[in-house]
Amino acid sequence: MVFQDAYELTLLFTFILMSTSAPIGIFDSGYGGLTVFQSITAHLPAYDYMYLGDNARAPYGNRSFETVHQYTLECMQWFFSKGCPLVILACNTASAKALRTIQQQDLPHIAPDKRVLGVIRPTAEIIGSFTKTRHVGVLGTKGTVNSGSYEIEINKFFPDIKVHQLACPIWVPLVENGEYDSEGADFFVKKYLNQLLSKDRL
Repeated sequence: MVFQDAYELTLLFTFILMSTSAPIGIFDSGYGGLTVFQSITAHLPAYDYMYLGDNARAPYGNRSFETVHQYTLECMQWFFSKGCPLVILACNTASAKALRTIQQQDLPHIAPDKRVLGVIRPTAEIIGSFTKTRHVGVLGTKGTVNSGSYEIEINKFFPDIKVHQLACPIWVPLVENGEYDSEGADFFVKKYLNQLLSKDRL
């Protein structure tokens, strides 16, 4: 994931306004968020970071909204206890199912001086500059796809873009078990890509 200027500035100014010495928290339900972690640290190398992957309860993708919210909130509270004033949800499922509730209902009561940001909105803000056909495909967990969050957010900024989505339940276990570069992983990546492309033949 590449963070563009708008989101980088949001992260930077939010963090500067809150604290210049405390670490930024990066959260995912497993290992996948390390790619987001890598991108953030590459763009903002001057800060300290803490990463938490909730591998013990992964995957989040097929869990209910209530469960994802509860798990995510518990992890946010752990970050806050470690002194993180800003936490980035590098997890698409958590961003789709828990972020809004945490921002609007939980933080005002439990941590009004803390901030939690997700990955869906910044992606939606810049996706228009990456598509020439105005057709965009989203491959994600069942929870992310069923939430419709990417389609909703993308259409807020680019109502002319047509979004096609497909749940890929096999991908998370492949990543979490270190099989992401195996022949089996290649098979399932191709399988899901072909299914997605077959839904929208330009």
